[in-house]
Amino acid sequence: MQTVRSLSDLLTPARVAVHVEATTKAEALAAAVALVAGDEAVRDAARLAADVEARESVLSTGVGEGLALPHARTSAVTATVGALVTLATPVDWDAIDGAPVDLVVFFAGPENERGAHIRLLAAISKTLSKPGCRRELAEAASATDVMETLG
Repeated sequence: MQTVRSLSDLLTPARVAVHVEATTKAEALAAAVALVAGDEAVRDAARLAADVEARESVLSTGVGEGLALPHARTSAVTATVGALVTLATPVDWDAIDGAPVDLVVFFAGPENERGAHIRLLAAISKTLSKPGCRRELAEAASATDVMETLG
């Protein structure tokens, strides 16, 4: 399997959903997990969803400016998987700035890959900190537009 080192490594058009109708954080997380549930690296989609929810209950991954970065290290996957979801209507995420979220970048990796997990989180954060990137992604009309924005 290829090592996932960036957001563009993590995503394919099939792992991107735009303008998803969700009214809660739980629904948005479920939409993200559903995008990866059929991947060969996912051993147990229900466990994956539960582990992501558990991680989220420890500390919100709403990092501000409409972005959430839910993530988990879990035995439910054999390799890192991820998805990007834009929401039709922003939802409350208990973000650090109090603003609702309309862009969700989700990923999960194996429990024993802590270093790789942290490096990927840093790389994703760096990509999303580029001027205008978050807005372009949140406002993308299609998965293809998202992938083009990421280069």
